[in-house]
Amino acid sequence: MLKINVLDKGFVEVVDSLGNDLTVVNSARVSFGKRKEKWDKSDERLVRYLAKHKHYSPFRHLQVQFHIKAPEFVMRQWYKHVVGIETTSNSSAKDHAWNEISGRYVEVEDFYYPSVWRKQSDDNKQASEGELAEVQNKRAIHSYNTALTTTMNMYDRLVNDYGVAKEQARVILPLSQYTEVYWTASFQAIMNFIELRNEKTSQWEIQQYAKVMLELMKETFPKITEIWSEAHGWV
Repeated sequence: MLKINVLDKGFVEVVDSLGNDLTVVNSARVSFGKRKEKWDKSDERLVRYLAKHKHYSPFRHLQVQFHIKAPEFVMRQWYKHVVGIETTSNSSAKDHAWNEISGRYVEVEDFYYPSVWRKQSDDNKQASEGELAEVQNKRAIHSYNTALTTTMNMYDRLVNDYGVAKEQARVILPLSQYTEVYWTASFQAIMNFIELRNEKTSQWEIQQYAKVMLELMKETFPKITEIWSEAHGWV
C-alpha cells in the first residue's frame, strides 16, 4: 500500500483501488462494442480528448479508497467536496463514500502543532500572507501550546475523573485535533479536489494534502493522471 506522511502527525494512504489506465478507454469504447487489452497511442489520444472536452463519465469508473489522518479543520474543508451530491452527469461531487472515526467511542489524543505561524492577509479576510517575525512566532507557539495543554488536561479530567461521556466532553476540543477517515471516490472527484485545493488561495495545510494526493494518483493511475494533468494545464 502507498502511504505518505503529511504535516506533523497526518498521512494519506491508498488502501485499495478499482480499475487501471485501460478502464477509461474501455468504458468510453463500449458504445462501439470494443475492448482493448494493451495500451497504445490511440488510447492516449482518446483520454486526452475526453479530459479536454469534459466527457467525465469514463473517469468515474476508476475508484480509489484512501485512509486519511488530518486535523479537524482540514477535514471540514475536505468534506465540502462530499456534501451536496446531486445527479447531473458531470458533477464533480458524485461517487463518494466517507466514514470517520468517532469521538463518541475513541478518546482524542493527537493534535496539530504548527511550527510556523502565519500573518493575516491585509487584503483577504480569509487568507494568510507570510510568516510572523521570530519573536512573535515564538510567543504564538508558547501561547498555543499552553492553551492546548490546558484543554487536553480538562478533557482528560472530564472523561477520566468525572465520568463525563466522551460524546459530550469532546465539545471543548479545538479544531486542531486529528481525525481519521476512509474516503472512497472516483478519479474525477479526486482530481477535482486536487485542482481546487492545490492552489495558492487554499489554506496551506490542505494544500499539503492535495499535493500528496496528486503524487499518490500518479502512482496509482500513472498514464491517466499525467494526461488529465496536462489537459487541465497543471504541468
